[in-house]
Amino acid sequence: MKKMFIYLASQSPRRRQLLEQLGVAYQLLLPEPHEDAEALEVVLPRESPLAYVQRVTQLKLDAALARRQRLGLPAAPVLCSDTTVALGRDILGKPVDAADAVQLLTRLSGRTHRVLTAVALGTGHQRVQTVSVSRVTFAPLSAAQLAAYVATGEPMGKAGAYGVQGRAAAYISHMSGSYSGIMGLPLFETAQLLQRIGLAV
Repeated sequence: MKKMFIYLASQSPRRRQLLEQLGVAYQLLLPEPHEDAEALEVVLPRESPLAYVQRVTQLKLDAALARRQRLGLPAAPVLCSDTTVALGRDILGKPVDAADAVQLLTRLSGRTHRVLTAVALGTGHQRVQTVSVSRVTFAPLSAAQLAAYVATGEPMGKAGAYGVQGRAAAYISHMSGSYSGIMGLPLFETAQLLQRIGLAV
């Protein structure tokens, strides 16, 4: 087993925190100003949440591997991840504004939804990928609770308009699956991928 060092192609501070929890040494490999990272996350017509999260993660990995080569960085595995919130076949993305956040959370109120997080690891000649699927149930939320939560700003930039590690936890009555996967990087599955390419965890 080689000493661990990977590139993390993610702007999420939660993914950095979770990698550090595993004891993984990493260097950020973030999109350059000319790259349209948001364009990678466009949903295709009739695309299922599972197909979507797998495809987007592979596109992110393609872009990150090309970025590493373009920048002339030392060879090391690149890790990418994408998290999708799904209500049935509907993909609930990041809210565009506060009103959109309220609308998304209203749909989740009193219901159970899925959180799918795909993780891909690539070295250029080898790729491995996995998907963690968890279920989260929100208690019924009043209009006042929704407004107060959205006013904190926490929903912005998060799939489904909430962060399980934040104030939304007060409204989650049940969850099953991977807590770290719901946060954005399933640790068990990520450790398995790292071991598959020969990195010790």
